[in-house]
Amino acid sequence: MTLFGVLGFTAPWLLLGLLALPILWVILRAVPPAPIRRMFPGVVLLLGLKDDEQVTDRTPWWLLLLRMLAVAAVIVGLAGPVLNPEDEGEAAGSGPLLVVMDASWASAGDWRARMDALETLLSKAGRDDRTVALMRLTDPQPVQFLSADVLRTRLTGILPEPWEPSDESIAKAIEMLPEDGFDSWWMSDGLARDGRAALLDALEARGRVTVFESPRSLYALEPAQLAEGNLQMVLHRLRPGPEVQVTLAGHGLDPAGNPAVLIRTPVTFDADAVRAETELSVPAELRARITRFEIEGARSAGAVTQPDDSLRRREVALIAGREDREGLELLSPLHYLHKALIPTADLLDGALSDVLPANPDVIVLADVATLSNAEEDAVIEWLEKGGMLLRFAGPRLAASDISRDAEDPLMPVRLRAGGRTVGGAMSWGEPKALAPFSEDSPFFGLAIPDDVTVNSQVMAQPDPTLAGRVIAQLTDGTPLVTRKTVGQGQIVLFHVTANAEWSSLPLSGLFVQMLERLAVSSTTATPDKAEMEGTVWQPIRVLDAFGVPRDAGTLPGVAGTDLIASPLGPDLRPGVYEGEDRALARNVVMPETSLTPATWPDRIAIQGLSTPRETPLTGWLLALAIALLVADVIASLGLSGRLRGPRASRAAILVAALFLIPQDASAQDTAQNDERALAATADVVLAHVMTGDARLDDLAQAGLQGLSDTLFFRTSIEPAPPMGVDLETDELAFYPLLYWPITPDQPTPSDAAYTRLNDYLRSGGMILFDTRDADVAGFGANTPNGRKLQELARGLDIPPLEPIPEDHVLTRTFYLLKDFPGRYVGRDVWVEAAPPDAELIDGMPFRNLNDNVTPVVIGGNDWAAAWAVDERGAPLLSLGRGYGGERQREIANRFGVNLVMHVLTGNYKSDQVHVPALLDRLGQ
Repeated sequence: MTLFGVLGFTAPWLLLGLLALPILWVILRAVPPAPIRRMFPGVVLLLGLKDDEQVTDRTPWWLLLLRMLAVAAVIVGLAGPVLNPEDEGEAAGSGPLLVVMDASWASAGDWRARMDALETLLSKAGRDDRTVALMRLTDPQPVQFLSADVLRTRLTGILPEPWEPSDESIAKAIEMLPEDGFDSWWMSDGLARDGRAALLDALEARGRVTVFESPRSLYALEPAQLAEGNLQMVLHRLRPGPEVQVTLAGHGLDPAGNPAVLIRTPVTFDADAVRAETELSVPAELRARITRFEIEGARSAGAVTQPDDSLRRREVALIAGREDREGLELLSPLHYLHKALIPTADLLDGALSDVLPANPDVIVLADVATLSNAEEDAVIEWLEKGGMLLRFAGPRLAASDISRDAEDPLMPVRLRAGGRTVGGAMSWGEPKALAPFSEDSPFFGLAIPDDVTVNSQVMAQPDPTLAGRVIAQLTDGTPLVTRKTVGQGQIVLFHVTANAEWSSLPLSGLFVQMLERLAVSSTTATPDKAEMEGTVWQPIRVLDAFGVPRDAGTLPGVAGTDLIASPLGPDLRPGVYEGEDRALARNVVMPETSLTPATWPDRIAIQGLSTPRETPLTGWLLALAIALLVADVIASLGLSGRLRGPRASRAAILVAALFLIPQDASAQDTAQNDERALAATADVVLAHVMTGDARLDDLAQAGLQGLSDTLFFRTSIEPAPPMGVDLETDELAFYPLLYWPITPDQPTPSDAAYTRLNDYLRSGGMILFDTRDADVAGFGANTPNGRKLQELARGLDIPPLEPIPEDHVLTRTFYLLKDFPGRYVGRDVWVEAAPPDAELIDGMPFRNLNDNVTPVVIGGNDWAAAWAVDERGAPLLSLGRGYGGERQREIANRFGVNLVMHVLTGNYKSDQVHVPALLDRLGQ
């Protein structure tokens, strides 16, 4: 390629054709020759007359220039001009070319720039007729040299991986290198790693090596650590530099279950610092909803961390059977529990009746013997929903009659009267030690210190179920810890006290480990290799190289020892892995990870990725030549006078066809969809289904407009103008209520439309089906509209239906109603059926019904006709005569208000707090 500054030519010899332009100019000026003027006396009679078609005697200079430019554009275009061509210099070559890519997570941040640089390399290789091969060190494959044009078509599927090249993969890549000579272009991710020197030596032995390395800063994020209730975050950058500020964001689910940014805070790297730290005070509830932290804008898996159970501090309620004695904290029943749980759990203090409404994860009863009937019922209900009741023995429990003759519902086993004392002055024998934990115990594998002994305990009554409930015992076989399940929850009893009165267990680290195994506290430390031996962990969410979380799908499980010790790779991806009792996160950057920039020998040429991209100009120049030739044709027609009259219009049409490029329809549709989405989400908007019947669609629009006006004047809702929706193309999630008038000949929605409709119904939307035939038939009659409704509803996920009962929430959402008229009266209105076990509570005006938002309301009273108003807000259609008709319209409007308020508030008006007001309104 011949270079002229920022412009290069692949066939520069064709530019010699420009030398012929002056000769062409002379030829065009000489042909045709200028006419010889001779005076003829008879011509005097023709003076003053004009000829419709005139031909100039010589071609104008500007037309000649136009033609010269067209020819020049063709010549230059065929010469293969390239803007910003790569300066070959010393890098020129003619043999095969191997592109080596680290293709790790560190390459993901500027992957687009890397692909642009690769396309530039392939373009140059194609012009030089060089074959090219590609090797990714994160997934090395046998080298296969191909044509540059063929390889360019395969670039779409080339992506980085969320791990780094390992020593094994680099060694494998060296073995796959061909023995014949070739040049190499190494696209480095900028990180130093072992094995790079050996690969560089192997590549240099086969030819010239050039390195591409990005000058951009690389950021990484360590997993969040929990210390004293606060989140500690550590950020890294690869190279020191000036002071810079980045944004740290915590992503998760909001209370409605939608993805959202829950935390966003700036973090500053000081000048020349490669490490920055920040501490965040985040409430436990918010912290439990965070699914990942990321450095915004970094776009790599190394800048994203996913938390595991170590950040979710469990809520534990501590309740003691006796008050703490002032000055004797070490004798407090809860002192050691406080010490063991405060680093890893959120502790709740208070009476049992006060903490139960907070729905804690664990309730600890330390030497609490009996509970009231109300407390016992509440605790059992809480247990059945998944709670854990952890009980400790003590003098009160030993002296009580609880769980003696029959097993108490809140005890795992029956107990003997009194207690057992060992190792004291009034006892037989020495203090007892703990026996090794059995394989079916949750404590299996924990080491038992020699100094843990038991002096006293409450004894379990032998029965057939006892053996299956013992999870820890003493060396003499007596139970130390027993457990049973209640519903989805469990009850665990330590047969010793929670303080050091009866045993030294609370003084040891084993006590903390046992609480962790029982999931009483969150496990903050990564388990060691011995704990992970023999376990298999299933991935549930993994990261790609760009830091985007993906569902793990069918990825196989990972051995526990590999999860904590093996390097990341195809069989161990960064993500969250789930075990039997907890979840562990394996992130790209761990606390022990060190980011070190790569260093290259002085003999290696290093280039950046910010060079301008090569742009071929051949197509543009040939298009310019065609445009100039078209202009030449038009100009020639104009000079000859052939653009007057009808010919002028035809020429204009020709020009429009050649030069007017229609706007991209998809871009137009996208803009319209965006505007519609903004309008539909800025305010509450009611919508109706477009049926294809213009008159009915206009009536539905007017009806919803009337209902929107009523809502505006009577409630706090201020709706925007209603919209018509096309089920095939429009998004339905924007609209809380969808009014669907039924006509016999409206088209049946497609499968895709039914999918959107079912998603709409399941996500809380409501469809009001109106067959508009209540004047001619009862529900279920064989009317054309009724048959069409059955056909339309066949593809919808509609629950069982029943006529609106008298105590349904729709009868009291805003107005107290008994009837639901529209244009017609006297027809049943159908809603989701109540559960079969709904019963009327004494003193209550309504049953405990299923008062969530009913997904469908079906009727035929033609409500839109009753709601419809004109441009001035006056009723569009008359209903009956006099007061009776207006009363019917008023009740129809009230039903519409109740309908919309029911959609927006759900079961709010079924709460018991409204009972006194409802009884007063109902005169009861």
